[in-house]
Amino acid sequence: MDYVAVLLPSMVVGLIFWFAMKSIFNADKSERQAEARAQAEADGIISAADTLRNDGHSNGPN
Repeated sequence: MDYVAVLLPSMVVGLIFWFAMKSIFNADKSERQAEARAQAEADGIISAADTLRNDGHSNGPN
């Protein structure tokens, strides 16, 4: 039981750190995708009707 009392605080801090880093990386990934989509629209590569949905599929005709 002593081992649990010693290891539990480190495990909890590790899990909190892992969740924080995961959320930061997911936010960065979403921001990069939105920036790339906006840049592509600004460059005229894709039209507003052909933007990608959140699941990666095109809204426009295939």
